[in-house]
Amino acid sequence: MSNSTALAGEPAPRAHVREQTRPGPGNHPAGEPGPQARPYPGPAPAPAPDPAPGPAAAPAAGSPGRSRLVEIVVPVYNEEQILGHSVHRLHAYLTGTFPYRFRITIADNASTDGTWRIATALAAELPGVRAVHLDQKGRGRALRHVWGGSDADVVSYMDVDLSTGLDAFLPLVAPLLSGHSDLAIGSRLHRGSAVVRGPKREFISRTYNLMLRTTMAARFSDAQCGFKAGRTEVVQALLGSVEDQTWFFDTELLLLAERSGLRIHEVPVDWIDDPDSRVDIVRTVKDDLKGMWRVARRTVSGATRLPVPPRVQQAQLPPGMRRQLSSFAVIGVASTLAYLALYLVLRQAGPAVAANALALLVTAIANTAANRRFTFGVTGSRDALKHQVEGGIAFVIGLVLSTLTLAVTHAVAPGASHLTELGALVRANALSTVVRFLLMRVWVFNPRRQQSHPQPHPAPFQSPEAQSPEAQSPEPQSYDHQELNRR
Repeated sequence: MSNSTALAGEPAPRAHVREQTRPGPGNHPAGEPGPQARPYPGPAPAPAPDPAPGPAAAPAAGSPGRSRLVEIVVPVYNEEQILGHSVHRLHAYLTGTFPYRFRITIADNASTDGTWRIATALAAELPGVRAVHLDQKGRGRALRHVWGGSDADVVSYMDVDLSTGLDAFLPLVAPLLSGHSDLAIGSRLHRGSAVVRGPKREFISRTYNLMLRTTMAARFSDAQCGFKAGRTEVVQALLGSVEDQTWFFDTELLLLAERSGLRIHEVPVDWIDDPDSRVDIVRTVKDDLKGMWRVARRTVSGATRLPVPPRVQQAQLPPGMRRQLSSFAVIGVASTLAYLALYLVLRQAGPAVAANALALLVTAIANTAANRRFTFGVTGSRDALKHQVEGGIAFVIGLVLSTLTLAVTHAVAPGASHLTELGALVRANALSTVVRFLLMRVWVFNPRRQQSHPQPHPAPFQSPEAQSPEAQSPEPQSYDHQELNRR
């Protein structure tokens, strides 16, 4: 048997596969992976009524339509010590508590010990269990092979040590079976998770996921937890664009899914570290960094062309945002031009940091006042000072970013010209502009926030007849805050 692993980005050699399964309608060879590119399947159709839950090998006779089936893949490499115990435990749990049909697939990644012998024995012993053997190592390669040929409604995988509590499995797959979400992951970094592991593994995990969020703009919290699932048609549509065959496989799948606008559901988990873990941390970190670089390069170059779900294609801006964006953009251009002019004038008389701070302060005050009136429609002097103070947070963010940008520019290019400084400042201020718009829309000028603090207004003059109890309105009058300002 060959233990070679295909390099990321290169086509994987065709793996020789052997399968062992207990006969039954729900167990059949996985076959080869499906087509490399598939159209986005759309929302999950309304499921047909299910037969009795249990192993896929024993469905209820005469069940109408295609019943829901969940496939759980357990990738293994030289795991003869714990494979039998873990599969028996998993099978007993699913048989006793899981309300859907299931299939457990043991995917042997070129093991050199007795793992394959134990896997085939488990497949012959337990209904709904099958074993697949690949001649090459790689968790991603095993998942690609099994998921690519699966006929289940939902495909999933979990680590053989069952470090993740099994009570989280139904919450993991439920939103996929309902069609609400496209992928689902267990997260050890979720607030509701209970995790027991050493400081070294904790540091590595948090650092890796922080890098994904900062450099790849990932919104999911835990890419490495070995507890994931996806709607089969969605996963099979993504597989052709995933290059990695080893540990970065599922991270790459998640990144590509996010860039396609797919919905990823996160589940808090109970997780206990496996002290016998044999993962080569240094090699895994290096491979992950290479994978992140590869995905970023393909994203920037536009090489990745993935199907977009209908709900993303049909998405529209929130009410009022189109007009607000147009007004904010016009004011932003005017503010930027004023900032550039002020900076060049002040730079002749003083250092770059002082010129930048003063130019930012003047234009930030004018920008907040203009957006208050024209972008968000707030008139009058009421709360004007408070809005300027709250808008000053965006000024502070912009000042910090631009000051750091100047420091880096001077460190990299000592004696840089004023135009070089200006170019760097424009890029820094572009980021602070995004922060400014979000801050103003969500907090400073949020209509709900304005309405939560109604202002007293003078009562209109009434004649003595109108002041009689009979003439009084049974309900107090309410006034729109912006209408009061216009008065």
